[in-house]
Amino acid sequence: MAEILLIGSGNRGKAFELAGLLEGLPWDVRCLADYAPAAGPVPPPVEDGLTFEENAVKKAVYFSDVFGAACLADDSGLVVDAIGGAPGIYSARYAGPEADDKANNAKLLADLDGVAEADRTARFVCYAAFVRPGEPPHVEKGVVEGRIGFRPRGSGGFGYDPLFIPEGHTRTFGEMEMAEKKLISHRGLALQKMRAYLERLAARE
Repeated sequence: MAEILLIGSGNRGKAFELAGLLEGLPWDVRCLADYAPAAGPVPPPVEDGLTFEENAVKKAVYFSDVFGAACLADDSGLVVDAIGGAPGIYSARYAGPEADDKANNAKLLADLDGVAEADRTARFVCYAAFVRPGEPPHVEKGVVEGRIGFRPRGSGGFGYDPLFIPEGHTRTFGEMEMAEKKLISHRGLALQKMRAYLERLAARE
């Protein structure tokens, strides 16, 4: 029987994307909704790390401990040069603790109001962490450079995807098909490395 690999994210869009990037691995990949206890949803971990890497590890360790299973979690976000690296680790709650994607995108556009196209450089950063109960974490990183557009374009993806135009492209992540996006995205790059690690791990066992 394949070992369970839990995707440690309550974000449905992110969980779906991560699961897709792991498709075909010799693991029984499950999301939190598939593996929740009878008592109901588990409270999310406190993401009080100071870096993407710290928060990715915190989430993976937390859900691995709660469910007693191997867990893969990531922490990712947008770093925009013109506003001092914001939103950074606060990407998901940039417009406030209860903010949704629309509010976060609106705040980002407002903060970049008047900033010329050449100065709207940005990058998406992702750290993915894999943890088995009682074992140290394994971490991989992915980064994609790009720029922020002047208005949202496309209905695909989630988060800041409709605003982010990756380097060498004219379309936003929101305008790309999932298969195209995962080849070049920060999460896709981190998960390609993590996938290779998990394949090696499975081959040794």
